[in-house]
Amino acid sequence: MAKMFLFDALRSATDEEMSKDPTVFVLGEDVGHYGGSYKVTKDLHAKYGDLRVLDTPIAENSFTGLAIGASMTGLRPIVEGMNMSFLLLAFNQISNNAGMLRYTSGGNFTVPIVIRGPGGVGRQLGAEHSQRLEAYFQAIPGLKIVACSTPYNAKGLLKSAIRNNNPVVFFEHVLLYNLQENIPDEEYYLPLDKAELVRTGKDITILTYSRMRHHVLKAVETLVSEGFDPEVIDLISLKPLDMESIGKSIKKTHRVLIVEECMKTGGIAAEIIARINETLFDELDYEVVRLSSQDIPTPYNGLLEQATVIHPHQIVKAVKELLIN
Repeated sequence: MAKMFLFDALRSATDEEMSKDPTVFVLGEDVGHYGGSYKVTKDLHAKYGDLRVLDTPIAENSFTGLAIGASMTGLRPIVEGMNMSFLLLAFNQISNNAGMLRYTSGGNFTVPIVIRGPGGVGRQLGAEHSQRLEAYFQAIPGLKIVACSTPYNAKGLLKSAIRNNNPVVFFEHVLLYNLQENIPDEEYYLPLDKAELVRTGKDITILTYSRMRHHVLKAVETLVSEGFDPEVIDLISLKPLDMESIGKSIKKTHRVLIVEECMKTGGIAAEIIARINETLFDELDYEVVRLSSQDIPTPYNGLLEQATVIHPHQIVKAVKELLIN
């Protein structure tokens, strides 16, 4: 076992897959000589050279389209968005090309591409650098969407994403890169379509993902000390949703709280609530409650920024309100 930062775990996964498969390559802004804005590709340029670690211009639509074309020819590109917000500039390429080409070509082409990078509300990065795009991409047919939350699952999920023959949008939270955890020395892979049962409990199911996993676990410490027994599930796979794991938990607890950093309107929680109401409504003892970010551009002011996202004390309050009804 070795203790790794989350950014090191992602770098390790990339390095391992590049060393095993010569068709894997990385491209994006500052991924080469500089080693990536968050050092996920540090030293990889020196090891693999210009043709496998490509520094690109500031032109997300162009280099994302280039990577999709490369994947159609049999290569396995990893596109790093310096910030996931910038990938809105490549939305056409991701939706109309990456997501649809396998279908529209009648199966003649596969698109084994990983599109990854930092997102979420950081610390005073401003509205344009604090986007949460998971709900934007969720509606696109053909994409798999994954949100890592720990160094351990980041490494195992990225290795699986690189080996997958479908386009995977891989979300990393900008405030989790310096999270540390022991990582096994032996190689491992994690499934892209499975949620993680983080804590078993009997009173209520709390569904969450990415950075909010850690806010939920902080809230759980308080709840357990006061005699409550919540079950916590990290969704990890945002598309497809692991409804089997969600359903198994709800059939035990019969109450659900969803905690997300996504916007409330049209967010990931909104889709989960719809799915629960369609397939698990009779298992509910109370309506599903969601805690989401406010539907406003993220302020630059630090105090206002913090006021737009969910914090542990709000989770504690919501659980107590659900359990006394």
